[in-house]
Amino acid sequence: MTASGHPTPAPGLLPADTTEDVRARRPTMAVLPIGSFEQHGAHLPLTTDTVIACTIAREVAAGRAVQLLPPLTVSCSHEHAAWPGTVSISARTLHAVVTDIADSLRKSGIGTLILVNGHGGNYVLRNVVQESAGSGVRMALFPGSADWDAARTRAGVQTSGHTDMHAGEAETSILLYAHPELVKEGYESADCVADDRKHLLTLGMSAYTESGVIGRPSLASARKGKELLAGLVEAFDEYAALLGAGTEAHD
Repeated sequence: MTASGHPTPAPGLLPADTTEDVRARRPTMAVLPIGSFEQHGAHLPLTTDTVIACTIAREVAAGRAVQLLPPLTVSCSHEHAAWPGTVSISARTLHAVVTDIADSLRKSGIGTLILVNGHGGNYVLRNVVQESAGSGVRMALFPGSADWDAARTRAGVQTSGHTDMHAGEAETSILLYAHPELVKEGYESADCVADDRKHLLTLGMSAYTESGVIGRPSLASARKGKELLAGLVEAFDEYAALLGAGTEAHD
């Protein structure tokens, strides 16, 4: 905790490359973490999705000849607007920012961009990837739902992806493993199951949860977090093979 009462920032989330590091690596692929700044109940920080996206991106980029980019930290969190602290940008803005980044990378010789998305509400990213065909930059969105499902099975996560929507077993587990200093006490009793969320986009999260949690964080563990990340790293191998992200050469 800092002197002002704010949680200490998680270490190692920003790339430390110099220009010469990138020049020596000669990457043809970039990895862009995309998070959010939104409520995650009382036990996880507003930056949860950004921390998770950065953690996944760092893991999948390790040992590969890619350029790891700094995260986009504010995105489309409108369904969480009822809680203080949440900040959003429009889907149009997120679309434009990601497209501009891809164009900039293309001009510097990088023709492939992987979007590592940490926030399920960023629906527009699917359209960005869809529209990238013929743009000069190949894109992919990672992790996909199948990647998460396989990682959940590997980790022994008990709740389904539908039940475990927000600040639940998976997200809490990843932070317990990778950044335990960010997890506050109380997650063991913060469960809220709301499987019937038919009108969530219209009514927002507050129609289905008072705490902001939808899921069962009481089932979280650092062991599950470790295995979730390992499963996602394994799933990325398919994307790397498809898009040509080779391993980094070492002298």
